[in-house]
Amino acid sequence: MTTLDRYIARLYLTNIAILLVLLFSFVVMIDASLNMQRFADAAVKNASAAGSELHGLRKLLSAALLVVDLWWPRLLQLYNFLIGLVLVGAMGFTFAQLVRQRELVAVMASGVSLYRLMRPVMVVAALMLMIQVANQELVLPRISHLLIRDNMEAGKRDISGFVVSLRPDSEGRVFYADRFDPASRTMTNVRIWERDAQWRTIGQISAASATFDPQTRIWRLTNGVVQRARATSSASSGSEPVELGRPEPITQLKSDLDDTGLIALERQSFAQNLSWSQIGDLLLSPTLRPDVKEQLSRVAWGRVANYICVVLSLIVAIPFFLTREPKNMVLQSIKCAPVAVGSLIGSTLAILSPIPGLPVELAVFLPVLALLPTAIAMGTSIKT
Repeated sequence: MTTLDRYIARLYLTNIAILLVLLFSFVVMIDASLNMQRFADAAVKNASAAGSELHGLRKLLSAALLVVDLWWPRLLQLYNFLIGLVLVGAMGFTFAQLVRQRELVAVMASGVSLYRLMRPVMVVAALMLMIQVANQELVLPRISHLLIRDNMEAGKRDISGFVVSLRPDSEGRVFYADRFDPASRTMTNVRIWERDAQWRTIGQISAASATFDPQTRIWRLTNGVVQRARATSSASSGSEPVELGRPEPITQLKSDLDDTGLIALERQSFAQNLSWSQIGDLLLSPTLRPDVKEQLSRVAWGRVANYICVVLSLIVAIPFFLTREPKNMVLQSIKCAPVAVGSLIGSTLAILSPIPGLPVELAVFLPVLALLPTAIAMGTSIKT
C-alpha cells in the first residue's frame, strides 16, 4: 500500500469512527433521556432485591450504570444496522475534504487516475463489512440473551422465563411447561404428549422439570413418568379417546426441539441475533411453521444480499464526490443523499418484504440485481 493509499484509508477510517461515535452517542442519549425514570426504577428494584436502598446520587449513578449495561451489547447490534449508511457518509466526507483542499487536483496532476483513489476506500469498506460479518456470526450469538432485554430488565444477565405453550417437535410430540428458564435451560411442570400420524394421543410424559443438555442434546427429566396407550378396539377405530396405561419412570428424552428453538419460537426478534449455523439448525426442524421457516430463511439469506447491496450503494455514491474539477460539495451531497439513502433503505426493505411466487433464496437478491446496473453505470461515469 502506497503513501497515498494509507493517507486516504486513514482519513476514511477517521471519518467512519467519528460518525459511529456521534450516531451511537445520539441514540443512547435519546433513549436515556426518555427512559431515565424507568432506569431509576430498575436500579431501585435491583437494589431492593439485594437488600439495600438507593437515594440521591447513588440512585443516579446506578441508573447510569444500567444504561451502560443495557446499551453496550445493543451498540454492537446497532453497528450492523448503521454501517452501510456510515460507510457512504464517511466516504462523502473523505472526498469532500480532498476536493476542498485541492488534493484531487494534485493527484491528477501527478498522473494518478481517480479510479485509483477508489481502491483504499473499497478496501476499508470491505474490512468494515468483514467486521460486521464477524460481529454477526461470532459475537452477537454469544450475547443474544442480552439484546432482547427491555429497560426494566437492565442489569439482568439472562432472558426472562416464559410459558412453553404447545410446541411440537419432529417426532409428533407436543411440549407444554408452566415455565422455561433460558439461563438454566430448564422447563418446570412439564407435560409432553406423544401423537400418531392422525394426531391421536398415544402417550403422555410428565416431569417436575426437564433440563436440556447441549452436549448430548437430550432433555434430562426429573421425576419423569411416561404412560403409553393401551391397545383397545375403540382406540384403534379412533371413535374413543385412547386409554393410557400404567405410569413408568423415564429419565431422559431426545428431541430436536432444543432450548434455542424454544427461545426463537417465543421471541421472533431473537432470530435476528443468531448465527448462520444456528439458523440452519432451526431450519432442519420439520415442525417449523411455514411462516417461521420463511422468516428464518429471509434473515439468513438477507444478510448476504445486504452485504452486496452496501458495496453497490457505495459504488453508486462515489461518483458524486470523486470529481475531476472542484465542485460545491454541499450541492453534491444534496444530490447524493436521495440516491444513496434510497439505495440502502430501499434494498433493506426489499430484502425484508416477501414476494409472492418466488422462493426466499431468490427473492432477497432482487435488490442486488436492481442495483447492479446502476452501480456499473455510475462507477464507469467518473471522469478522470
